[in-house]
Amino acid sequence: MRGAGTVVVAAALVLLAGCAGGADEHRDTSRQTVRQPPRATQAAATQQIPGVGPALRSRIPAGSRQVVAVYGDDARSADSTIVLYTRQGDLWKRERSWSGHNGKRGWTTDHHEGDKKSPVGVFTLSDAGGVLAEPESRLPYHHSSAFTAPRSWSRSHWHDFDLVIAIDYNRVKGTSPLDPTRPQGQSKGGGIWLHMDHGSGTSACVSQSKADMEYLLRTLDPALHPVVVMGDRAHLKA
Repeated sequence: MRGAGTVVVAAALVLLAGCAGGADEHRDTSRQTVRQPPRATQAAATQQIPGVGPALRSRIPAGSRQVVAVYGDDARSADSTIVLYTRQGDLWKRERSWSGHNGKRGWTTDHHEGDKKSPVGVFTLSDAGGVLAEPESRLPYHHSSAFTAPRSWSRSHWHDFDLVIAIDYNRVKGTSPLDPTRPQGQSKGGGIWLHMDHGSGTSACVSQSKADMEYLLRTLDPALHPVVVMGDRAHLKA
């Protein structure tokens, strides 16, 4: 009979594989060109979050005052622009923006395990964790070596999960991002995170630089009920 520690490690490997993809994705990407994040620009506060239409806007909780908006370049693209907005009164202020990646096959409104597409929607951000020690995170942070990416993956992916923020898609809030529980069933996928970038698309997660992950961990505040609004630009506008 396997020990409890073995079970935990096995569950962690299943989640890591679900987030970062299968063996075909973990080829060496060290020679790929990585887009440089654009510099943050000053923008006037707006009544609504730019590019987000009524369908998704209506799903942002009334009490949410922080939104991470992930603007996918196209429904079939793995490239995204990520923007943090904070709500001040009735206005949303753009705080910072940067480049990132999403699912290697783009976006879907009906995500399933293994489709390598990121789910379109509005999801809360409740828990974080990673291989690295807590970087002054405001979100509950689960520090564990179980986040370590398998060394059978290409070297460019070894640090993907040094820092992660769980996207509350088909998971139980208030648990480690490694918790394998999937309330909607295994076929609907899970283990979808914000995590560190390796220079190309993911299986469903959203990835960004270490500096941008550290910024979000220091900035996202549970008291402000942060959410991520994510999708390709056409779906976001609907």
